[in-house]
Amino acid sequence: MSRPVRNGIPASRLQLPPGPWATVLDALCARFPAIDPDTWRQRFARGMVLDADGRPLDAGAACRPGAEVYYFREVAGEAPIPFRESVIYADEHLVVADKPHFLPVAPTGAYVRETLLTRLVERLDRPDLVPLHRIDRDTAGLVLFSARRDSRARYQALFRERGIHKQYLALAPPLPGLAFPHVHRSRLERGEPFFRMREAPGEANSETHIDVVERGAAAWCYRLQPVTGRKHQLRVHMAALGAPILNDPFYPQLLERGADDPARALQLFAHALEFDDPIDGSPRRYVSAQRC
Repeated sequence: MSRPVRNGIPASRLQLPPGPWATVLDALCARFPAIDPDTWRQRFARGMVLDADGRPLDAGAACRPGAEVYYFREVAGEAPIPFRESVIYADEHLVVADKPHFLPVAPTGAYVRETLLTRLVERLDRPDLVPLHRIDRDTAGLVLFSARRDSRARYQALFRERGIHKQYLALAPPLPGLAFPHVHRSRLERGEPFFRMREAPGEANSETHIDVVERGAAAWCYRLQPVTGRKHQLRVHMAALGAPILNDPFYPQLLERGADDPARALQLFAHALEFDDPIDGSPRRYVSAQRC
């Protein structure tokens, strides 16, 4: 069945894990400890927790490990994000969107309605949309969505097998002492706080190819091509080279965040995606209208 949608918001899907829980309610409370049991009971009562066929579940429904359930998230008082996305390509299998700064790709944390996924599901009336990859809320540019469940695995395999070539553009301080093109490899590990990454001793698990597109007096526009896809990889690598991406609130130092300000947006853009389509073999290349 298609993913359930309510008020334009696609449901989240969860496969119930093995565990000691007697009911689906118990399993959800254990999986999401930040949400109190009364909130879950209210969601059950309002038909916001569904079985794999889209039928509302009772709070006392038995927990069967491996069973799929859908649930709708809610955020009280979610503030609108005034920046707009564009759709640059759509067919029966794919949707390619050009995301603005500050818009999350999918529901997370304080964002449910104000996400790229929710907007596209409502705008295109395509409830089966699923993002094939993510970019940070702070990053602008291209995001590729699968539109059909029966072909999704073939597109997901492109990312797993490195069949998608990604190109980013970034505005950052000059590096006149570095020879280009440059390859930066390092070991990335979770840092402090938990949402930051850091370079650490040991075998490299990340690789970025870096070149210069344009040299300005105060900043250069760099072309960044990630070979691996570690969290915050491009941001950490540029900071490690001594050229942190302009307006980066995380690297090299964690800064206190204020309101979203287009004049202070992170100058990182997911600029191009290139691959051979796994359905018909045709070469595909998509380019964002946004750049440094």
